[in-house]
Amino acid sequence: MRTVVRLLIVPVAAVLAVLMVGAPGAHAATDVSKVAEELRESPVYVDPAASGQLAASDAEALADKIKDADKPLFVAVLPADQPTEDLFRNLRTETGVTGLYGIRVGQEFDARADSAVMSRQAVSNLVTAVQDAGDAKAQLNDFVDDALRNVGGTAPSSWSDGSGSDVPVGGLITFGALAAAGGAGAYALVRRNRRRHEEEQRAALEKLRVVVDEDITAFGEELDRLDFHPGEPGADDAMRGDYERALDAYEQAKSLMAAAARPEDVKAVTEAVEDGRFLLARLAARRAGGPLPERRPPCFFDPRHGPSVADAGWTPPGGTEREVPVCAADRTRLAEGRDPVIREVDTDYGRRPYWEAGPAYGPWAGGYFGAGLLPGLLVGTMLGSMMAGPAYAADYGSGYGDFGGYEGGDVSGADFDTGDFGGGFGGGLGGGDFGGGGGF
Repeated sequence: MRTVVRLLIVPVAAVLAVLMVGAPGAHAATDVSKVAEELRESPVYVDPAASGQLAASDAEALADKIKDADKPLFVAVLPADQPTEDLFRNLRTETGVTGLYGIRVGQEFDARADSAVMSRQAVSNLVTAVQDAGDAKAQLNDFVDDALRNVGGTAPSSWSDGSGSDVPVGGLITFGALAAAGGAGAYALVRRNRRRHEEEQRAALEKLRVVVDEDITAFGEELDRLDFHPGEPGADDAMRGDYERALDAYEQAKSLMAAAARPEDVKAVTEAVEDGRFLLARLAARRAGGPLPERRPPCFFDPRHGPSVADAGWTPPGGTEREVPVCAADRTRLAEGRDPVIREVDTDYGRRPYWEAGPAYGPWAGGYFGAGLLPGLLVGTMLGSMMAGPAYAADYGSGYGDFGGYEGGDVSGADFDTGDFGGGFGGGLGGGDFGGGGGF
């Protein structure tokens, strides 16, 4: 796919002026509003006076990479004499789009981001990682590759509407026919991104479907083992009500799973299974004439163990201790110094605990444990780390307590936290240097 390139129809005198920008003293500082205008229509901007740092073909390839990922990542390459005081803040104001901004000025590089798409510490780490990457091409590609794995949200729609440039390398003159071809290419890119995302979601759902079907099957077996008959001696309306609602939950879970189109749809399925298991526990207590159980989350180690009976301290390998809900059997195992019986699932690396299996298990766990409980249970685990990243909600939904809910690519204008875009310039400080004192 070839990127759309803005047409610059200029007189011969202007062309000569562009060719002379490299002469000492010939360059005037680029207007930030011009950079912002170009970035609203493409992820990469190279100032004419900085064209020696990044070739047009390299800028085009970098822009294609960003657009293929469909993330709100902006890159600008500016000459060494570009004023840097409040540059990030002014550029973000002029662009008006939520995202991650990386700017190379001469030989120095730095970045800032709206906290909605990436934390300040993450930005700082990204910048530090590329400080010794070499020339502009190597540095910017390293930065983009790392950033695309972490930045949240989606690309602004203006990048794919065919109305402007994708790689606005200032001073580039080309034939008008590219505009029509590029418009078709932009449309094809949007479709390709959508198809790729849908394929990834389907693949994740199919892996998850195996585990959810096991859950539903186990729940159905519990219904059979209970062997309750509404007309049996001693059955009352309360027992019959619990049993009927448990049956409804079972049928609902099967129906919801059959209709699931994305991993996040699984959350409603496991919510139904969890409701049904609690109803069965309450029915069993009624039949036994004992006290009714309190409503508690299922056993953390394997929700198929049923509702938990207590909270117990547990420390994952390499992690910190936290309180998790446990069934009676796992509470005994932990008290005796033995390992709990953990739900393991198939992964590319063999059988692993579900919290080490991949991001699709976030919705699965969210249906069982709910928004308020989940972050504390998963902190320090692989799944918890994934869900804490701002990119997670875009692919697997939000609503998991402190996890998710991030957006990017939104047009916010000047309504943003200026603290996200302040601080000094360069030196690997990135988003971590948010003190005053002018500069980038």
